Amino acid sequence: MTPDRPRPRVAGPWSRLRSLPREARDTLFLLAVIAWVVAPHAGHLPMWCTGLTAAMLAWRARLALLGRALPARWVMVGLLLLAMAATAWTHRTLLGKDAGVTLLVVLVALKTLELRARRDAFVVFFLGFFLVLTHFLYSQALPVAMTMVVAVWGLLTALVLAHMPVGQPSLRQAAGLAARMCGLGAPIMVVLFLLFPRIAPLWGVPGDGLDARTGLSNRLSLGSVAELALDDSVAITLRFFGPAPPPESLYFRGPVLSEFDGREWRPLPAGLFLPGLLRPEVRADAAGAVDYEITLEPTRVAVLPMPELTPGLPPGLPEDLRLRQRADLQWATSRPLDERLRLRATAHPRFEHGPAEPVAGLRHYVELPPGYNPRTLAWAAQMRRDPRLAQADADTLAQALLRHIRSAGYTYTLNPGAYGDAQGRHAIDEFWLDRREGFCEHFAAAVTVVLRALDIPARIVTGYQGAERNPVDGYYLVRNSFAHAWVEYWQPGRGWVRLDPTAAVAPDRIVRHTPLRPAPGLLATALGNVTPGLLAQLRHQWQALNTAWNQWVLNHSRGRQLELLRHLGLRSPSWQDLVLVLLGLLVTASLAGAAWAWWERRHVDPWLATLRRMRAVLARRGLASDDTTAPRELARRARERWGPAAQAVEAVLLEMEALRYAPGAWPPMRGPTTLGLGALGALLRRLRRHARHLPHA
Repeated sequence: MTPDRPRPRVAGPWSRLRSLPREARDTLFLLAVIAWVVAPHAGHLPMWCTGLTAAMLAWRARLALLGRALPARWVMVGLLLLAMAATAWTHRTLLGKDAGVTLLVVLVALKTLELRARRDAFVVFFLGFFLVLTHFLYSQALPVAMTMVVAVWGLLTALVLAHMPVGQPSLRQAAGLAARMCGLGAPIMVVLFLLFPRIAPLWGVPGDGLDARTGLSNRLSLGSVAELALDDSVAITLRFFGPAPPPESLYFRGPVLSEFDGREWRPLPAGLFLPGLLRPEVRADAAGAVDYEITLEPTRVAVLPMPELTPGLPPGLPEDLRLRQRADLQWATSRPLDERLRLRATAHPRFEHGPAEPVAGLRHYVELPPGYNPRTLAWAAQMRRDPRLAQADADTLAQALLRHIRSAGYTYTLNPGAYGDAQGRHAIDEFWLDRREGFCEHFAAAVTVVLRALDIPARIVTGYQGAERNPVDGYYLVRNSFAHAWVEYWQPGRGWVRLDPTAAVAPDRIVRHTPLRPAPGLLATALGNVTPGLLAQLRHQWQALNTAWNQWVLNHSRGRQLELLRHLGLRSPSWQDLVLVLLGLLVTASLAGAAWAWWERRHVDPWLATLRRMRAVLARRGLASDDTTAPRELARRARERWGPAAQAVEAVLLEMEALRYAPGAWPPMRGPTTLGLGALGALLRRLRRHARHLPHA
């Protein structure tokens, strides 16, 4: 029986990579880094650009693996012209953000096809660094930042490899050196981030760089708010200084919609004059005031969704935002919010507002378009003919509507389907009297129409309701899925009164804050079945990290910079003070760097100092040498002079040489001051001990 022969060991991918010639290995590594940088742009690039870029990178990788020649110049020119034509056809221009990023990605991929010299590699490196910056024109979220940190590390590693022309340094060695470079530059980056003046428009991204994320709109049609319930991204981050209000009182007031054309609700026209309704009339209960800090994500409407009721905002907000509180209590801005806004204010959950006595302008809030929803109007007229409600006031009629919703079989759902005919006419009739299935905007719109038909002024308020507390960091998160619509009607003696029909049909949504959510995916369902609390815990941990990123990095505005200077002792800092402090720190850092370089120049290498002492020990025994004599040469001379008696001295000198020049046998030297002084001292003591037994010359 013959013994089994050992099977040949199959080389792994890393072994095959290390066996490649250095030029091929470095090229493949650079291509992998470029692919990593480009990959997050796939969602913003045209499909042809993504495909062309992938094809060119794969082509260049194949050429590197096979050692083939690079394509001819005319091929490169043809690809460039083709890319420019496709960009102009896709974006209708060669200028602008999207067209510029598309061309930049193609140019980076094209440049890899002419990597003939180190100069070409440097062009690819710095185009790659510029491409990293373009990602933040689309998103500044934490995952994008983490991905780009890895990308910068990879580009720096490739840059280090290009500056190491001798031998075949390992990727691990180059990556370690790149990481140390990043570590040394990190303090300077932190100082620049904290103190570099945020002077518009030199700081920040263009207005179209941040997508509108809250989803609120100045228009409302049946089903529009339900679409937002599928968006689980964060719209508002909130922190309370003191006890938080109960969930049922957490309303964030956004656009107020009062104009109805039969299909769509819109705000009042800006120039409309309503007698008696020129300014907000607020009667707030100061005893229940709540201090809070709020961070608003960019919106697509010129309204800030603030907690009710926030009667005033702090100074120091962006001057071009021009805030004012309208008579309907919404905080209107001169433009949509295109950047995160962080501010601190006070809310009064218990309040009354609006005129206590009838004014002429209230008649506008009972208008309904003629010819729409006739059956609902007839239903309201029949309700008014009820003897119990014939002389009822607005409060009594509102409560009667809530009782009707509770008892008439209405259903709260995210998927009620479309209402109305092909033109959207009579949608309220179909919802209120026939199918009775809807989301918050269905109930708010129908109740508002019924109240107006009962000659009660009413309007729709949109915004958010409720908040989700993160137990990890204590912040409250308001997601786009918390978008909500409710009703306000006018009652003599009280003014405008909030009426939330959703609380009648789905009390869990308002009182216990359990919003409707779409069905989870297969993976989420499987994880939830195995470990019920794991998904929630991971989500809270990630959200806490993301909140910290938003609060301390993305929200580090000019106001935060001036606040930092106040903590440093400046009473009334300005951006000029920021410049002076920054220049002072940079000058101090430059002087410290110059002093360190001077000290490093004068600092004696510990290995050379130890070798000098060894020469002196052997010189006292009669073995002459000078400062240019290497340890191996010194060992040869000792062997020639003393023969076998110098064997121990020779071994010490060879170990001394290995400590410096043999990284495989001894810890590699990473600089003149990082070599282990203990090992050098031990060698010197051994040499002195063995030298005592050598005869004098």
